[in-house]
Amino acid sequence: MSYQVKEIFYSLQGEGYHSGRPAVFCRFSGCNLWSGKEADRDKAICKICDTDFLGTDGQEGGNYQTAYELAQKIAKLWPKENNPRKRFVVFTGGEPLLQLDNNLIDALHEIKFEIAVETNGTIPVPEKIDWLCVSPKENTKTVQTRGNELKLLYPQERLDPEKYIEYDFKYFYLQPVDNARLNENIQKTLEYVLSHPKWRLSLQLHKILKIK
Repeated sequence: MSYQVKEIFYSLQGEGYHSGRPAVFCRFSGCNLWSGKEADRDKAICKICDTDFLGTDGQEGGNYQTAYELAQKIAKLWPKENNPRKRFVVFTGGEPLLQLDNNLIDALHEIKFEIAVETNGTIPVPEKIDWLCVSPKENTKTVQTRGNELKLLYPQERLDPEKYIEYDFKYFYLQPVDNARLNENIQKTLEYVLSHPKWRLSLQLHKILKIK
C-alpha cells in the first residue's frame, strides 16, 4: 500500500512518558474523528484537536509508494553520529492506525528503529509496536484498552478519567486541552492530578520551548 504523509521531522518528544527524548515524527494524513477542516470542526466527533494533519504539504510530506521508501526517508532524518540502536520514531496524525501496517513496522525494525504510536484508541493496534500511547476522546468507543501509557486531554465534558483507570496501562497522564481556556484547563488538570495521584501531569514541552 501507499502512505499519505502530512510531514516528517526530527525533534524532541514533547508529551507524556518520553518527553524530552529525540525522535523522528511521522505524521500521517487523515483521521476518523475529524476531517481536519475548520469548517467541519463543530460537527466533528473530536472538536479539540490542535494539529494540522490535512493533506501532504508539510515538511517531507507526500505520497510514499512503499514501506521501504517511507522507512528510508525516516532514517535519513536521524543523526548519523547517534547510536543506531537508539533510533526512535513516533507515528502520529490525525489517526496513524488508519495507515500504519506491519510492512512499515517490519521495515523500520529492520533498520533498528524503536516504534511508538500515538492513537485515539478506536482502532486495534498491530502487535509489533514497541511503545503505545492511547489518547481516548469523548463520544468514541475505546477498543484499545491496554498499552504503555494512556493520555487524556483534560477537561472533556463527557469524559470521566475514572472510567479509564482500570485499563491495562503502566502510566496514566492528564494533559490540559490547548484552546482559548488553556490557563483554566491547566488549573483544573493540576487540581485533578493532585487529588488523584495515580495520574501524572503531561505538558506540551515542544510548545513551551517553541519548537516543532
